[in-house]
Amino acid sequence: MKRVITAQDVPEGGELRVPIGTIVTPSAREVAAARGVRISEVAEDQLSARTLPSQTIAIGSDHGGFRMKEALKPVLESLGLDARDVGVHEEKPADYPDIALQVAELVASGKAGRGIVVDGAGIGSAIAANKVPGIRAALCYDKASARNSREHNDSNVLTLGGRLLTESQAEEVLRTWLATPFAGGRHQGRVQKIAEIEARYMKKADS
Repeated sequence: MKRVITAQDVPEGGELRVPIGTIVTPSAREVAAARGVRISEVAEDQLSARTLPSQTIAIGSDHGGFRMKEALKPVLESLGLDARDVGVHEEKPADYPDIALQVAELVASGKAGRGIVVDGAGIGSAIAANKVPGIRAALCYDKASARNSREHNDSNVLTLGGRLLTESQAEEVLRTWLATPFAGGRHQGRVQKIAEIEARYMKKADS
């Protein structure tokens, strides 16, 4: 059976390598073009068992989100996803911007399809992650906010408040966020405007 690449599988940049004969949907090609991602067909034996970036989820937390992160990793694994844990690995005090940066860079580079960051409230991690070009981090606190952030904003990093949600609430948010595709259409143009704002200020910084 041929593989199918959808818009959800397209990384934020770089190259997407797919097996020869893979079906790439029109929406995936549109998103790839907008992000400057080159889609390359290669022989199956040149690919690892898990090539699609959508199958790798970068996850991290500070000390305030450590327990929730640990509780969410099995959820990712149960969905057949690879959880790439960047830390922390214990509840010693840590700075959330450092963790948010690591997760955001993995997503922006295309090494992970999406990212999850948990801190005490989830707010600081969202602010920090959104400083990385190509990242659209969203703090979500229920199913509605998770669904909206994906359908309308094509969010690629989810931040959660480890001290504001129960583990069951966080799991519900996570499952909804992962299962909801970007709606595209009129929303694509709005997300593109976000990218244009980002590009404008990157140019100013370089000048």
